[in-house]
This record gives sequence, structure tokens and C-alpha cells, in this order.
Amino acid sequence: MALLDVIAWLARRRKTSALTFSICTGAFLLAATGALDGRPATTHWEDQEELAERWPDVQLRTDVRWVDDGDIVTSAGISAGIDASLHIVSRLFGEQLARRTAHQMEYRWTAAPRAGQGAPGERGVE
Repeated sequence: MALLDVIAWLARRRKTSALTFSICTGAFLLAATGALDGRPATTHWEDQEELAERWPDVQLRTDVRWVDDGDIVTSAGISAGIDASLHIVSRLFGEQLARRTAHQMEYRWTAAPRAGQGAPGERGVE
């Protein structure tokens, strides 16, 4: 399936989906459909500049690990995607289930999108 086919499929699915979630550069696909126009979103810190250049109508958030904008949730990198996934579980099914899920995964869930991206304590690592 070509990239344009994926974007067209995603645009069609958005029309009937209650929730769409992107992790990392998946935000580029959502932006390509127009779904992020005028809306807050994030992506991996390494790709934020490119997203802002290619889709200036996206309200890029560079200070959080994920953005929950109702029917669209976007996250930064993969670990932020795990946190955002657990946030979605919490939103849909309750915090207790999200915490139990994190425990089962042996994962320390960061329940708030907190400021900053990158591994804790590693800001500025080149």
C-alpha cells in the first residue's frame, strides 16, 4: 500500500472513529489528512521542526509528552506513547484499570503529560 493510500484510508477512518491516536511521527500521517489543522498536537522532539514547517496550521506542543484533544491523542516518542496509551485506558475505563495494566506490564506509568520530552535527566544530550 502506497503512502497516499494510507493517508486516504486514515482520512476515511477518521470520519467514523471516536478516537484516533498517533505515536511519534504518526502525527505526520494525521497532519497529512488535515485532521490536525488548528489543533494542538505533538511528535518526537527530533521531528518537531519538520512537522511545524510542513503543517504550519498544527498547534505544535513541544513541552509535553502527549496531547489529548478529545477525539485525537498524539504522543512524542515510544515511551510517551506507552504513557499516553495508559492515559487513554484511564480516560475510557478508569484510572484503576490503567494502573493495574501498568503494573502487569512492569511499567512505571507517568500519568501526567508533564513538561519536556526526552529521557528524564538527559535533556541536551547530543
